[in-house]
Amino acid sequence: MKKLILAVVTGAAVLAAALIPSGPPVQAATPGFASAVSAIKQISWQTNNSVNALAVAGNTVFAGGLFTRIRQPGKPAGQGEAVRTYVAAFNRTTGAPTAFAPSVNGPVYAVATSPDGKWVIIGGDFTVVNGLKRSKIAMFSVATGKIVQAWDPVVAARVKAIAIYGNSVFVGGAFGTIDGAVRNRLGAVRLIQGDLLPWNPNANDDVYAIDVSDNGTRVFVGGPFSTINGKDHYSLAMVNNTTGAAFSMPAAAAIPKPTVKCTTRVKDIDTLGNKVFVSNGGDGSGCYDGILAADATTGQLLWQNKCLGATEAILAIGNWVYKGSHAHDCTASPNGFPNGTGTHYLLVLSGINGNIGPWFPNTDASQTSTTKVGPLAMAGGPADVWVGGDFLHVNGTVQQGITRFTNTPGGAAPGKPGAPVLTATTSGRVYVKYADTYDLDNLTLTYNVFRGSTNVNSAQYTSYFWQPRKAYTVQDRGLKRGSTYTYHIEVHDGRNIIKGNSVSVKIP
Repeated sequence: MKKLILAVVTGAAVLAAALIPSGPPVQAATPGFASAVSAIKQISWQTNNSVNALAVAGNTVFAGGLFTRIRQPGKPAGQGEAVRTYVAAFNRTTGAPTAFAPSVNGPVYAVATSPDGKWVIIGGDFTVVNGLKRSKIAMFSVATGKIVQAWDPVVAARVKAIAIYGNSVFVGGAFGTIDGAVRNRLGAVRLIQGDLLPWNPNANDDVYAIDVSDNGTRVFVGGPFSTINGKDHYSLAMVNNTTGAAFSMPAAAAIPKPTVKCTTRVKDIDTLGNKVFVSNGGDGSGCYDGILAADATTGQLLWQNKCLGATEAILAIGNWVYKGSHAHDCTASPNGFPNGTGTHYLLVLSGINGNIGPWFPNTDASQTSTTKVGPLAMAGGPADVWVGGDFLHVNGTVQQGITRFTNTPGGAAPGKPGAPVLTATTSGRVYVKYADTYDLDNLTLTYNVFRGSTNVNSAQYTSYFWQPRKAYTVQDRGLKRGSTYTYHIEVHDGRNIIKGNSVSVKIP
């Protein structure tokens, strides 16, 4: 649910999303990047272990996970650390930690904030918070950071997913009871009072993800379950917000049922406007790992992206869907990368058609972590994307557990173009041949061919960094025989201009 960011994304970004890849994406001239945020990693503190969940309230970002320490930007493990046991909060503007430092005795797998920004709820495996008994779930005041002592639902086993709407807190996980009443993997309590609500969809297996439609009438749930209220609803269901009864959701049929070679399940859900976006991860070669988009009222499928490499986290902003995955094969997507080009842990898709968009930062995945997949959680708004996971590096530099990207103007600069290859003729012509380059947060770049200080040609070309470089030739006419001319290429992304080396040629 992203009520607060619907109208904030720029018209240029919306248009760019709509044009991928049927026409050249349009990038805003001021920022220098084409989606909602740039690919440049902004400064933030780190964690000493995985971040499993993220949520924002005002200018604060809450993180939950397996970590027990946070540390200063750029510092290696063990240096510049402060204690934070399984939950922490960071300033959304600076990336620095706040004073919020509850003492939690077990991992946190879910974090949610109330739409009014007043409350933050964590869920996981813990049993004690700040010396108080808390069975897998606890609530804090965002303003004071204090635990709400009178709010103490008893959830019998792990809480993996939380969503808040109005006075309802929807909870999913591995449990069988809440406050002693049967609630198989799904249940709800009141936000202010903490008492159990009748909502009871009754999933037959774990729930990994929950989100509520922006109008509050639909609750979307996902995980490895196969039934809701005893009826067939494999891995994804759209249920009534008060009764828990499941609606028909045709888009769920796009998720393949398990076979002996493939099991795939929903990993994350994000709603925005009248759309719901759903990510999957599969076990088995070629098993569905992608993202689908559906109408949040009718449940009809709008599009499906079938990149391979489990998608653990998604975040919708305007007409973009940011994804954290270990994507390694996107040949099923227009202009997508083939297997063998490496792992692309961070990508953005067009929210209109699901095609790959202009955002290519990257992380890695810690091979000593319990998950070994890279990004695990996303949160943010029109001006930022926060990413949590089990990674150790971001864009090739040390940054463990958590990172952020913003709409700070500038963005990633295009790669430096090579010196052109020149061919002169006796008829007073020079053929200028040059290769394209790429930009990590733009697809369409402007190429200007200069003879000295004179711009003799300007053209726009679209390229993805994993594609072979393409060559283009420009003909410059009317030149004087016996004279020498110098040429260079300049590449422009809307803000950054990168100049290539010059080369000269004499007209014979």
